[in-house]
Amino acid sequence: MAAKGPAIQLFSLHGLIRSRNPEMGRDADTGGQIKYVLELGNGLSARAEIGRVDLFTRLIADKRVSSDYSEPIEVVNDKFRIVRIQCGGRKYLRKEMLWPHLEEFVDRTIKFIKRNHALPDIVHGHYPDAGYVAMQLAEIFGLPFIYTGHSLGRSKQARLRDQGMSEAEMLRKFKIDRRIDTEEQILARADLVITSTRHEIKEQFGLYHHKDVPDYQVIPPGIGIDTFYPFYHDMLDGTEQPEDARYAQASMLKELNRFFMTPEKPLILALSRPDQRKNISGLVQAYGEDLELQSMANLAVFAGLRKDIDAMADNEREVLTQMLLDMDKYDLYGKMAIPKKHDFEYEVPALYRIAAERRGVFVNPALTEPFGLTLLEASATGLPIVATDDGGPNDIVRNCQNGILVNVARTDQVSSALRKIIADKDLWERYSKNGIMNVRKHYTWQNHTREYAVAAGKLTAANQPSDLATTRPSGPIGRRLMKLNHFFITDIDNTLIGDDNSQLEKLVHLLNRHRNRFGFGVATGRTADSTRTILKKYSIPRPDVIICSVGSALFYGNSSKPGPGWVSHIASRWNRGKIAGLLKDFDFLKYQEEETQRRFKVSYYMKPGKDRLSTIHNRLLHHRCRYNLIYSHDRYLDILPYRASKGKAIRYLSYKWEIPLKNFLVCGDSGNDEEMLRGEPRAVVVGNYSHELADLKDGRNVYFADSSCAGGILEGMQHYHFIDEASGG
Repeated sequence: MAAKGPAIQLFSLHGLIRSRNPEMGRDADTGGQIKYVLELGNGLSARAEIGRVDLFTRLIADKRVSSDYSEPIEVVNDKFRIVRIQCGGRKYLRKEMLWPHLEEFVDRTIKFIKRNHALPDIVHGHYPDAGYVAMQLAEIFGLPFIYTGHSLGRSKQARLRDQGMSEAEMLRKFKIDRRIDTEEQILARADLVITSTRHEIKEQFGLYHHKDVPDYQVIPPGIGIDTFYPFYHDMLDGTEQPEDARYAQASMLKELNRFFMTPEKPLILALSRPDQRKNISGLVQAYGEDLELQSMANLAVFAGLRKDIDAMADNEREVLTQMLLDMDKYDLYGKMAIPKKHDFEYEVPALYRIAAERRGVFVNPALTEPFGLTLLEASATGLPIVATDDGGPNDIVRNCQNGILVNVARTDQVSSALRKIIADKDLWERYSKNGIMNVRKHYTWQNHTREYAVAAGKLTAANQPSDLATTRPSGPIGRRLMKLNHFFITDIDNTLIGDDNSQLEKLVHLLNRHRNRFGFGVATGRTADSTRTILKKYSIPRPDVIICSVGSALFYGNSSKPGPGWVSHIASRWNRGKIAGLLKDFDFLKYQEEETQRRFKVSYYMKPGKDRLSTIHNRLLHHRCRYNLIYSHDRYLDILPYRASKGKAIRYLSYKWEIPLKNFLVCGDSGNDEEMLRGEPRAVVVGNYSHELADLKDGRNVYFADSSCAGGILEGMQHYHFIDEASGG
């Protein structure tokens, strides 16, 4: 692949993405975000100043969906490909069910990057699950992080609450608490948030505690104006259409005409997936209650792709069933079309042009619309619009002067606006022309990717890249690490050593006996000197790696100096003095002794208390600090660079020394071990663990030992057959 200019990795996780004939509207996961990321990838790859573009999504091998989604790599063009990563099995899972598998996605993406030498210059997450993955990769590799929300959890929570859904139901169906918490983390970490409208920044991101932390840039998405060309092009002599486009137009005409008694009437067109918030029932009600509108125009509602309504998810089934009931209630047979499928590559553009030729209107009755890509598509073909006055349509109509915005909860306003445009020929012509001309002025992917490339260039120029390929330590330790393919890393206090040391001698004997089979490291809150002293006291072999000061320092072998690569990696955007200054007036914090303080660590004593951690977070985030906060044993508070922690240090070692994460065995007992115990490494929680780790019992690759301290470590090694595997057995 071409490699000039920055390499960009886009993330959109749900998996139902393909470059050929995307299945938009298939279900709740296949909305406008699919088109957005595909067009963004295509547009960026067409720019000379951009290197490669990779779009990462989930690999799905499931008979219920197309086999296209099981293709590990789909080459779109010479600079753009879709990369599919397996996580959470191979069956299709709706996006709300992916939350427990995000760490696996991160770890497998790191493997892909290593194996293919594909370290990017920028990562860009779309939607909060992919935003979380991109955020983790940005921190691990020291990369700029861009985020696009598409829709936001707090807005969705408010809508669901207004619809009468209980908090318990929201948690069960949508994992809304996890989503909102992740969005807050993303806002605290993102270098740039790209939005489609100003409304999105003020009214949607404005609901979040960390709304003022990131930089925002409004870059509206575009449309393919070669695909969504004006309706009158088909009427001009000598215009050549691809045969696929001709066939699609004929097919759509045939499909529509079989529903209508008088097909020549103007056509009101609606196109959306079957979701409650799309308010399809409100549109049908508006049309059904207005006999004058029925006499003026036909209605066509394309509500996603479907075969058997009974086989669909609850939300989609309820919407489609209600649509059929309303059609019957208002006796709309012969006036309303409800086709079951449509092809997005050719048939949807043809639909817009058919409606425009019949001097109809496109309507988006959604209760709220973050942007409204279909409004642009329709307008580009010359079709006037009616849409909600909530969200993105405000910007579109302001820029394009191409239709009417209404309160879609008022069915009389919807029908009145439709009647007004259809009845007034001069108004229809003005909206039609304005839409065609102004969409091309304000909403093209060429404009979008040009602004995006400028923003990306500024981020890469400002970033202080960490050199993960910094010269490896020389001498025996370097040669030793180059040969290893397995690693054992453990916390010290209350894990390796503690109240029960009855099995420590046996563990030490095992470490000495199998020294050539696997690496040995410790990950501790102690300093390097304190670590070496306590290990010597208990006759524990010299570790190959010391991750100390809660992950803020990394030492190889007997070296008295931290590894320079790790120092470079975590130094970016770290301002210790600023953080200490911001927290000095909190009376619930006690600054720890100077001997515990380090260049990359600020440490306090803090007793548990209501909202204390959130108060600290709010203070630091408000002042745009980048940090990682770790609280353990209900007493110790450590603040580190945002790229530093025990877990991140282990991932760094995995990447740098090319040791698979699944070949790491990690052991711990308390909250400051939690991050390193998550994800792909095989984890052992010793029997004397702190209550802070109880939530890990449902985690993947986490073994809770019955025995304490060294005995628990030995038990975990046996559980995972670690010695046999490291020995090649």
